[in-house]
Amino acid sequence: MTTILSSNYKPTAKEKFMNAKQQEYFRQKLDKWRSELLDEASETRQNLQETNVVEADIADRASTETDRSLELRTRDRARKLISKIDEALERIDDGSYGYCIETDEPIGIQRLEARPIATLGLEAQERHEKMEKIQRDD
Repeated sequence: MTTILSSNYKPTAKEKFMNAKQQEYFRQKLDKWRSELLDEASETRQNLQETNVVEADIADRASTETDRSLELRTRDRARKLISKIDEALERIDDGSYGYCIETDEPIGIQRLEARPIATLGLEAQERHEKMEKIQRDD
């Protein structure tokens, strides 16, 4: 059963958390984001194929290589993000989307709006970041 949303629908905290409308809203948001990332990756691939000219000047060649390297790093980040988006879409399908993977508590609409791929509630995320910082400092 597909839930139809009006174009101006925005989830609110007053609704039942992760009701069918909210799930469909975040599914559409994630699908759109995924599509945008794939379009950008396609453009990058095309640009890299078209700009396969070898520069005669060493400075120009270095600049071109730096640009390519930066673009490939950006695309790698996008690839990892697409994977996280796919995981979030799977969580929508299995009913676990929007709930913290550590506490099973709702992550919250505002946090999901800001970071639709979030898997941790704000408090769990803060604990996680503190632990990472402690480990880095050791």
